[in-house]
Amino acid sequence: MSDLFTYTTQNERKDALKEIVEDFKARAEQHDRAGSFPHENFKTLRNSRYPGLTVPTRFGGKGISLTEMLELQEIIAEADGSTALSIGWHMGIMKSLGENETWRDHVYREVAARVVEHGALLNNAASEPATGSPTRGGRPETTATPADGGYLLNGRKTFTTLAPTLDYFVVSAAIEGTEQVGNFLVRAGLPGVRVDNTWDTLGMRATGSDDLILENVALREEDYVETLGGGPKPPAGWLLHIPVTYLGIATAALAYSAHAANHYSPNSIDGTIADLPNVQQKIGEAELLRMRSRHFLYSVARKWDESTSAEREQMQGELGAVKHSVVNDALSIVDLAMRVVGAKSLAADNPLGRYYRDVRAGLHNPPMDDMTIIQLAKSTFARHP
Repeated sequence: MSDLFTYTTQNERKDALKEIVEDFKARAEQHDRAGSFPHENFKTLRNSRYPGLTVPTRFGGKGISLTEMLELQEIIAEADGSTALSIGWHMGIMKSLGENETWRDHVYREVAARVVEHGALLNNAASEPATGSPTRGGRPETTATPADGGYLLNGRKTFTTLAPTLDYFVVSAAIEGTEQVGNFLVRAGLPGVRVDNTWDTLGMRATGSDDLILENVALREEDYVETLGGGPKPPAGWLLHIPVTYLGIATAALAYSAHAANHYSPNSIDGTIADLPNVQQKIGEAELLRMRSRHFLYSVARKWDESTSAEREQMQGELGAVKHSVVNDALSIVDLAMRVVGAKSLAADNPLGRYYRDVRAGLHNPPMDDMTIIQLAKSTFARHP
């Protein structure tokens, strides 16, 4: 098994990762059909030390850039979209927490050490049945009640991606007796912490986005890691892990359809259907969308890497636009790929069906399309009063 920490260049890491995820492709169909969680994939990623790559170097990680993270995430997404989206949350959150020094140093350092040395995994648990997406701004119904020098946590969180294998949950909760909302670091295995296996969807079936149940979970004072403000959230470049996942899925769909066209030769024509102008039109349109998406996504990622903190504060519109554009282009790419393959794309054992269902999930990841469009409109009005 390759140790990704041993490589000194990004190209070396990319080549090694392509070999590491090869088995993910073969397992994707079985986990999609069963709606099961790909524990094998995450064991492989842990063993390769992938989870520690985005941890800043001062905490023992490799401190890779956003652009480098996206390049690696795209490779995983081409092999298995569910695994890419899942691990992407961990990679981005660990990167953001470390770079922005969001938590107290010793708390992040303790978590980072487990991530780097043992492949520990972390994700946010913020969505709830009553509040929906946290991006809409609802106050959590999960509560943190001060008790015995710490807190008692109670509530239910939905869409807790990676729940079957997480070592840490970052749980948002309303603090009883105050107007404050905070994030709490909850370790898996604490009394009162359990996962309810509720995840059963059409797409992204193998992300393990189950419900997290918290029943009188006793936490220390220091587990209160962050106070959450009530205003708009600052721009988060790491969330580009979302569109790059769907770009990877679309790329896999396009590759499948082009390969199929190059090898399908009905007896009604000479050669293969790849020689037909209507097929070339669809493949060409899909490739144009793929190229456009990659250039937009990676140009904004590089801009983020090269910008100051003040400059990043002005990038909310660009980040939202990338997600909107790439995800919707990915939908179109998969649709074109299915049109090329025809009715065979609907067969239960054809991967295009999985790509089609998986890529639609992107519409429901943040930021939502309507919020992005409204924000872009408001910024345009502001520039032209």
